[in-house]
Amino acid sequence: MAVEILLWLVPSVLVTVAAMCWVSWVSRDGRGEVDRDEAVARLARAMSKDHRARLPERPVRPHDRSTGIAVRPRRDGAPRRVS
Repeated sequence: MAVEILLWLVPSVLVTVAAMCWVSWVSRDGRGEVDRDEAVARLARAMSKDHRARLPERPVRPHDRSTGIAVRPRRDGAPRRVS
C-alpha cells in the first residue's frame, strides 16, 4: 500500500537524475586544464600578497572583574560573609 502512494514520485525522480547526469556530462569539458607551472606561479603571486585586514584601532576597554555571580547588598547594609 505504501509503495502505491509513492509511485507518483518516480517521474520527477527520473527527470531530476537525468538532468543531473546531463549537466555533469556537459560541464566536464568546459573546465579546461591549467598548466602546472602557471598554477604554481599563480599560487606564488597570491601567497606573496599582504592579506592582513586593515581594521581601525579600537579603544582599549577597562577589564571587567566580574565573577559572573550577581550579589545583592543586604537590606541592613552589613557586608556579606563569604562561606
